[in-house]
Amino acid sequence: MPEMSGLDAITTIRGEFPGAKIIVLTTYSGDVQVLRALKAGAHAYLLKNTLHKDLVDTIRAVYAGKKALSPEATFDLAEHATDDALTPGEVEVLRLIATGNANKQIADLPSVTEETVKGRVKNILSKLSANDRTHAATIGLKRGIIEI
Repeated sequence: MPEMSGLDAITTIRGEFPGAKIIVLTTYSGDVQVLRALKAGAHAYLLKNTLHKDLVDTIRAVYAGKKALSPEATFDLAEHATDDALTPGEVEVLRLIATGNANKQIADLPSVTEETVKGRVKNILSKLSANDRTHAATIGLKRGIIEI
């Protein structure tokens, strides 16, 4: 969306029309993105490859007050339901890793030492079960933890 993100749109719509029932139709199935949309007020989260019949069924279900998820989104949520969440500091480090920054460059940020960055990278690799920094960045992008 050119003017705002989907999450911003959900929040804005729900702020002005609290009773609005929003169905997200997207290409992204990452578990973190699904959770963000639901927390923002979406009632359903479907992928664009959803069959016509399933879309119509979801519209009817949401109109009746139910919530719905695409099977892919459900699988992603279930797969990561017991994972340890990254802290805001770890998410920021992961975002900076994904944009090509080395630990020393990340440590140039105010109030962050290189030792702190190394600790966060270690935690990120562990929490995401990643083999290395590149793998962690790929996982973060796929799951919707970070955006570039």
